[in-house]
Amino acid sequence: MVGVTACGQYEVPRAASLGRSDPERSGGARPLSLKNFLKHKITFDILPFNMKKSFIRFFSFLVFCFLVFGCKENASDRQSKVVVYTYDSFMGEWGPGPKIASLFKEKTGLEVEFVDCGDAGQILSRAVLENDKPSADILLGIDNHLAKKAISENVFVQYKPKNADSEIIQPFLSGFTDGWYLTPYDWSHFAIIYNSKSNVQPPRSLRDLTNSKYEKSLILMDPRTSTPGLGFLAWTVGIFGDKYLDFWRALKPNILTVASGWSAGYGLFTNNEAPLVISYTTSPAYHAEFENDYTYKTLIFDEGHVMQIEGAGLVRGAPNAKGGKLFLDFLISEEAQNTLPLTQWMYPVNKNVSLPDCYQKAAPVPVKTVDADPEKVEAAVKKVMAILAQ
Repeated sequence: MVGVTACGQYEVPRAASLGRSDPERSGGARPLSLKNFLKHKITFDILPFNMKKSFIRFFSFLVFCFLVFGCKENASDRQSKVVVYTYDSFMGEWGPGPKIASLFKEKTGLEVEFVDCGDAGQILSRAVLENDKPSADILLGIDNHLAKKAISENVFVQYKPKNADSEIIQPFLSGFTDGWYLTPYDWSHFAIIYNSKSNVQPPRSLRDLTNSKYEKSLILMDPRTSTPGLGFLAWTVGIFGDKYLDFWRALKPNILTVASGWSAGYGLFTNNEAPLVISYTTSPAYHAEFENDYTYKTLIFDEGHVMQIEGAGLVRGAPNAKGGKLFLDFLISEEAQNTLPLTQWMYPVNKNVSLPDCYQKAAPVPVKTVDADPEKVEAAVKKVMAILAQ
């Protein structure tokens, strides 16, 4: 069974439910909680002195037993599961999370509890807030554009999964994995996806997108709340360097909307609201596989594309560090990685995984990869949003 929790919702400690029940369900009077008991001290005050002393001893003994044995039980329960902070599409019904959790339990006997924290930035923010007393064992979904910031926040400890050298594709063993604070598990390039049934010609470069013939034709995502949104911004910084703001000023008239997230933005695109959208090179493979539809095309630009690498890391002070390490070991295994292509719609990092035919037919890989300094990208977010708000 896969546990699912929304970020911001905490499991109520057992101590908080001491002496409570639901009178409407039980049909009886509601037992006094500790709080209610203290409210009824008038009843306590009329007890004879000896009874008071006996009652205090008995009550203290009950509290002591609860704290000792109850805490032990909680600690034991916590070691039987791995808590993973992630995002909704990974842990959702159609994502890879449920299958990976099921396979992981078969292999280790440990449950996986996924906690939906929104996007990667929100996952990190939650972990930073809990840094002194973390609830998660693993943060999953921190990409290469956020990795440096995440590591600087001191939320991770180093861990290199077993068999990483033999299983992970060689290029991912350098750069992203420096120090092994994060373990890569999937990757893809960002690209403009084009509706080939539209009445506009496809652009051939980022610069082409500023042409007036594409007025109100492009759907983007907010770089503050969306990974593809931040990826597109990084792409412009990588291509145009110090001139990226000039590009954004020229691009603004051609943006139909800036959606809050990928699902909203891509949904507008597939509803024919605009012929162009920022997404992943792999997105058309989904339509080819499940809809036998080749209408949507990945546009490959000669100037190159920005790559996204997603990673997972072991939380510093994780309540179940041992289980967290086992999860990272399993995440890069061939068994887990086989679930990614047709659920996550990203490329697996395990070199032994074979890709389905739809990737060969509808998910071209760019020849050139463009890099962008994460610190420059982070600094660019406010400046770009200011231009769009004018």
